[in-house]
Amino acid sequence: MRRRGIVGVALTMASLSLLGPPTQLAPGAGRNSVQYGVDSVPRRLIKIAGFGALSGPAHSFGINSRAALLAAADTINRQGGVQLAGGVTGVFDVSYMDDHCDAAQGISVVRQAANSDALVAVGPSCSAVAEALYQTLQHTVDDGSDTGIQMPVFTDSAMKANLTRISQWAFRNSPNETDMYTVLWAWVREHYPDLRTVYGGEEHDFAHSHSTWQNIIAPQAVAAGMTLVGQTSWSLTDRTFTSPVASMKAAGAQVIVISGHATTTCGVLRELSSQHVRPQLLVGLTSASTNETLHECSREAEGLLIPTSFATQNAAARKAAKAVERAGGIADLHSMAGWEIMLTLARLIGESGVVGTHDTLAVDRRKLRDALAHSVSMEGLLGPIGRSVDREARKPFVLVQARRGTWQVVYTPRLTPRNDQAN
Repeated sequence: MRRRGIVGVALTMASLSLLGPPTQLAPGAGRNSVQYGVDSVPRRLIKIAGFGALSGPAHSFGINSRAALLAAADTINRQGGVQLAGGVTGVFDVSYMDDHCDAAQGISVVRQAANSDALVAVGPSCSAVAEALYQTLQHTVDDGSDTGIQMPVFTDSAMKANLTRISQWAFRNSPNETDMYTVLWAWVREHYPDLRTVYGGEEHDFAHSHSTWQNIIAPQAVAAGMTLVGQTSWSLTDRTFTSPVASMKAAGAQVIVISGHATTTCGVLRELSSQHVRPQLLVGLTSASTNETLHECSREAEGLLIPTSFATQNAAARKAAKAVERAGGIADLHSMAGWEIMLTLARLIGESGVVGTHDTLAVDRRKLRDALAHSVSMEGLLGPIGRSVDREARKPFVLVQARRGTWQVVYTPRLTPRNDQAN
């Protein structure tokens, strides 16, 4: 517990130090106010409680998301901060805690955040944590019989489908993978018309990898006219893949799907090479569309096709990616969802009349929750993001393919985000 506190303070000071040295509090400024610079204008701290996996097999998610939240906060603060009610300026104060990709730890972290002056929590990395955590939030606003946590939780990374239906305090900025793999398989049928057979492998013990293969990738392949000839599995913590790849080899499928994250994806790819398995097409999980995969196994990943909601295909995306890299992270679909969340929070805090003091915290949380729930769009690095009735995102996306050590955009769908009035 003590170690977490130290980490949170270190990150907080790291983000605030970029604004200039603090001066003495103005009389009556309150516990959330501090002054910066020579103008002696009070600027109120808007606390953001980030959390995710900083340790364990999924640690890269938290490292990258933390970097994105800090980099986005720094950018917003440098550009003048956030406009609060009464003409006061707010500045983001981001902390980040390790939930170890463990549901109990994630719930504990958010309970701590709810008992602090944090306005909103951003995270977690893992779908199993999100699913359990959302159960502890108040399910329906204004339900006096429900004593669940009443604090907005805006998730950047966890991607298992339809989780925010659990609680009206839960929000996500994750892409819709059903849309993504529907488009992917249609593109495959158009560009590889002779391919018919598919064999899939998944991380059986990671909620996102398992559910996306079972409920989205495989069914969408069959719906597109492909034939599923078999499947295998491995653990997120496995480092040898001899048996799963032997099963892939025996099946002789034209297309092999790897529903895994960067480390196991690369492990399977290296084993495919070792066993001289050469499918005509490789398809990956959204989460593997990160430079972490290419850093680890660019040669073996050549030709890997994946849908993703982030690519450095415009100036804004490239600039944001560089800021995240300077903060010690990798820019990918998960971390840059956090960047987009911070921009949206900055806008809606101003529009909803958040005051930003300790005494107004409960009211401010509800104002922000309502603003998020009724928002029909948010700014995205690939274009406008639609918001659905169940507080999920309808994000623009592209298909990328690994070519000569980089992710190359091979197709940009022309999709119109679906906007609904949320609750």
